[in-house]
Amino acid sequence: MTPTPGGRPMFRAAPTRVRVPATSANLGPGFDALGLALTLYDDVVAQVSDDAGIRVDVHGEGADAVPRDHRHLVAKAMLRGFDALGGRPRGVDLVCANRIPHGRGLGSSSAAIIAGLLLARALVVGGDERLPDAALLELAVTLEGHPDNVAACLYGGVVVAFTRSSGETDVLRLSAAPGIVPVVCVPSTAVPTKRARALLPETVPHADAAFNAARAALLVPALTSRPDLLLEATDDRLHQPYRRAAYPRTGDLVAKLRAVGIPAAVSGAGPTVLALADATSAPTVAGLAGARFATSVLEVDAEGGRLVPLDG
Repeated sequence: MTPTPGGRPMFRAAPTRVRVPATSANLGPGFDALGLALTLYDDVVAQVSDDAGIRVDVHGEGADAVPRDHRHLVAKAMLRGFDALGGRPRGVDLVCANRIPHGRGLGSSSAAIIAGLLLARALVVGGDERLPDAALLELAVTLEGHPDNVAACLYGGVVVAFTRSSGETDVLRLSAAPGIVPVVCVPSTAVPTKRARALLPETVPHADAAFNAARAALLVPALTSRPDLLLEATDDRLHQPYRRAAYPRTGDLVAKLRAVGIPAAVSGAGPTVLALADATSAPTVAGLAGARFATSVLEVDAEGGRLVPLDG
């Protein structure tokens, strides 16, 4: 993206904090199109500095594995955001409080990208006008590669992300039906998205494609007004069967949950399992998951990435 017209930006001196939600993409048949924001968050504080370079302090998930300089994904996204806004500051200090597990299919990379772009926009005077949400999303998609997670992280709720004939990314943002209780079952072992995608075939049988098209169409009303249809609507033949070899326990848990009537799917590229339960069935999920999974009962995040007070 070329720099936004309007001259070199002015930067705010005060520290700025953003909060970005975890996300679950695909939701069964909605491959690379459907996403859901969840009430599990990373918080990042940034402040422009006179000292050259990017310094990153990380606490929580991934603290022992991620770089502490310009190579950190939040920093990379933030620098791309500054470029789109017309120029970079001399230096930036970042403090990341990470709660979203890495490499588990809960959108940690998308959260980092949205956090970095939101911070860049917030640190620039007039940033909202220079980089509105639609342009910010387009930049996020170029960094992430596909729109489902980044769109859900930015906007919150349920999203349908798609590419217009013009090539631009667009999003239909929806509200989840009352009573849906997302439950995530997170295994201890990560599976890189690149590895999970490598297992997908170049072509699929026509019957499977038709099956998924019907289920993806059904999934939109199921998520927004007819949760009684979620078990049928979350069935998938396009990607989950091919990825099962990468995480057999995940596949087994999805099958167990569905066998007792609980809508369940692989979250994103896996290996986390997402169950779209209700108040009655949510406790059953943890029982079936057992000790091999860390189970959390969450809610649908309705706000998406946002600025929050430093002391909030």
